[in-house]
Amino acid sequence: MSLLNPYALEFEYTRLMMGFLLFDHDPAHILMIGLGGGSLPKFCHRYLPRTSIDVVEIDPDVIALRDAFHVPPDDERFRVIAADGKDYLHDGPMPVDVLLIDAYDGQGMPPALCEQTFFDDCHAALLPDGILVVNLHLESESYPVCLAFLRETFGTSLFEVIDDDMTNSIVFACKGERFDDMDLRTALRKPDGMSKDAWRQLQPTFKLIEATLILR
Repeated sequence: MSLLNPYALEFEYTRLMMGFLLFDHDPAHILMIGLGGGSLPKFCHRYLPRTSIDVVEIDPDVIALRDAFHVPPDDERFRVIAADGKDYLHDGPMPVDVLLIDAYDGQGMPPALCEQTFFDDCHAALLPDGILVVNLHLESESYPVCLAFLRETFGTSLFEVIDDDMTNSIVFACKGERFDDMDLRTALRKPDGMSKDAWRQLQPTFKLIEATLILR
């Protein structure tokens, strides 16, 4: 986190994860599994003012640091939920427009999440045109396993983008046909209502996602 600009996305993988805005410019409800340093929740809270955001975090020590990392306080459209993300999804939450998975145990995706049933629950947690975004670590042994589970659940309705450091694979999956129906001619136009600061941060990675879709 930059102390001069705590709401900026300092890491490329976080900017890539925000690529869901190419397909859904104004989601009504975002669910995130994993709070971490709060980069994605803070960005969404600041730049998506009409979006309701729920963040599920299993570690109370991480939640205890939310003020130090400028994570917004809970309010009518933002809340941090102390819970196991796997159990939370399995219990069948209200379906959402976007589901972001950024769970990391120091080795990669936690083993408890790297299961077919978890990604099936992710699919069930999405609205009919909902989008799942998962951060996987290329050097982790769980990477090919999780990717295989994702393909089993979502079929061909997914693609992945590798960051410049070749350390993170960001997988985009959808429940509907958003990726196939996307008009690439208008994809890189600044969405109505998006601030210039948010667009400045995201445009370079949007270009990378667009290039990946063209090759797809």
